[in-house]
Amino acid sequence: MVTKMNEFSAVEAAGMRISADSHMGEPLNLWVENLPVRFRDRAMRWPNLREFETNHHLRAGAWDPYARLKDLAIDGTSAEVLFPTQGVPAWALQDLELQEAHIRVYNDFMIDFCRVAPHRFWGLAMISLWNIERAVAELERCRNEGLRGAAIWIAPPARLPYSEDHYEAFWDAAQAMNVPLAMHINARAEAVPSVVGKPVTRTLHSINGHKFDAMSSLGHLIASGVMERYPRLKFLVAEIGCGWIPFWLQEFDHYQQARNPLRLKPSEYFSRQVFSTFISDPVGGYLLRDYGENTFLWSSDYPHPACTWPDSGVVIEEDLGHLSTSVREKIVWRNVAGVFSNGEPAVAADPPAGRAGIEEWLRTHPGFGATSRLKIA
Repeated sequence: MVTKMNEFSAVEAAGMRISADSHMGEPLNLWVENLPVRFRDRAMRWPNLREFETNHHLRAGAWDPYARLKDLAIDGTSAEVLFPTQGVPAWALQDLELQEAHIRVYNDFMIDFCRVAPHRFWGLAMISLWNIERAVAELERCRNEGLRGAAIWIAPPARLPYSEDHYEAFWDAAQAMNVPLAMHINARAEAVPSVVGKPVTRTLHSINGHKFDAMSSLGHLIASGVMERYPRLKFLVAEIGCGWIPFWLQEFDHYQQARNPLRLKPSEYFSRQVFSTFISDPVGGYLLRDYGENTFLWSSDYPHPACTWPDSGVVIEEDLGHLSTSVREKIVWRNVAGVFSNGEPAVAADPPAGRAGIEEWLRTHPGFGATSRLKIA
């Protein structure tokens, strides 16, 4: 298995590969050290996490841009769209001033991180949407500082769905600035009810809850006419897979057009303006023979343990190897470049410095990466 991975990764490294959903493992002291002094006693803290030991901080590339460049080269990846990890709970902070201060610290960190290699690191700004005037100002600031898009809630407040007029000025500004809007699982305005100690509930939240969040938010955006009014505004839903999409849109088309017709069918708005990422989705890969070649996006999820690093090539081959070269190129880089880079490709992946030490590291971290994923499969 390892030989096959290495051989295929070497072949794939000669081409282009852009992850549409990768992550930060933010420095654990980021907010304690960088929030305005008056907020520091209420800074988000992570006393149970440790660099190189726990979950999303196992690889230095999670927080160190120079270490990350080396890991990208090992995996043959040219560029990545970067989402928050430790920053996500900031969206659920109840004090809006405290929330926005946390988010600004994260965005400053993201801006500095991406400056090291802007051709490789396609960072997203976190945006709080409670105060739209300040949201637009932060969006403009981060865009001017070089970030490629904005991460927003996948689950807005229950009392303030995306069909409300509250958001109108933000949609208008994002379209005018050509900023794509990305919604990742667990990006919630309100914390999900605790599922600790309830394995069935936790499992069902992962299976159903994330997709329900995406369906609801996209449904409001389409059915309320947001995508009709802002036809150049792009939305991305991340880490939800793609296999569920055709049936959902079939149902959406039927009920929407029967009860409250739109100028276009919901599936047409989706195909024009919505993109969905997957890590490993055999059902989505099967569908791609007939459906989704312009809207599905591959992602590695590095540096989370569920990622496909350091052998993304073999996972891509298993899911997408049956596709034509042109379709496969769309999924692994052309589509995401169209969303975040005006269609311009990234610079080809750096030549890897070699895998010295990587196999041993994988043996001592058996629950991490492509090797783990393939063993489970």
